[in-house]
Amino acid sequence: MGSTRRSILAAGAAAAAAAAVPQVFAQSKGGPGKFYEKGSVRIHYDDTGSGFPLLLLPGGGLNSTIGFFTGNAPFNAIEEFKGEYRCITADLRNAPSGQSTGPVEVDRPWDSYADDHLGLMDHLGIDKFMAMGFCIGGPFIWTLLKRAPNRVVAAVPAQPVGWRPEMREPAHPGRFWKTWPPAITAKRPEIKLAVADKFATNMFEGNPDFVFSVTRDFVRGCQTPVLVMPDDAPSHPYAVAMECAMLAPKAEVSIYPWKEPKERIPLAVRQIRSFLKAHRPA
Repeated sequence: MGSTRRSILAAGAAAAAAAAVPQVFAQSKGGPGKFYEKGSVRIHYDDTGSGFPLLLLPGGGLNSTIGFFTGNAPFNAIEEFKGEYRCITADLRNAPSGQSTGPVEVDRPWDSYADDHLGLMDHLGIDKFMAMGFCIGGPFIWTLLKRAPNRVVAAVPAQPVGWRPEMREPAHPGRFWKTWPPAITAKRPEIKLAVADKFATNMFEGNPDFVFSVTRDFVRGCQTPVLVMPDDAPSHPYAVAMECAMLAPKAEVSIYPWKEPKERIPLAVRQIRSFLKAHRPA
């Protein structure tokens, strides 16, 4: 090889290495995940496994992150289903312990999150998919079914949040959204406390007697198959979950209780697997 060609190749290799360094560091900050960006929104996500796409919405209220599945989840849905499905999940926009960021859209809280979920699927080139959401993922699912009924082919709201009359009491532990405004403003001072508080109030107190994100009339007319998995914790009212199951014309219900004793969880997972398989497109 001539000296001139060696010099050109060496320079090219050095340039490629230099260009790769920022990307390597950007990925290392996100752990195993990646980032999707659209305008001022930046979403940290994970894309694992293969098969028909399954959007997994972590629990944790407005602090829901990918870490939920290895932390507080009843079971690790990514590990359970990545062998059969392409599992996609993400940190919620502006979750205080997460890496997703974006504007606080006070007048359209539920729709702003649906924008992120649908935008991520668009970014990945995915049209139709199934969804399973824990905790706050329940009303997120109902928003997706309203926004994209022809894209979500089946859904599993697990231990979904919902309204109960006791939540009117300021000290009730079910008022989980009240911890978010001070937490996010402490992390991101550019977000004013009054704005964050208004966002959370509009999100959870504007339609307070049901699932927060949609009306009973919508659920009554929803034609998407859903498997409702009720819970009965301060922010996971059994009555609301069961009302959804009774109203939705293509709803099924899991065993209950399914989280306790823990020996019941594998049975619940088998039921989820059977439901997803029954509605998975060929």
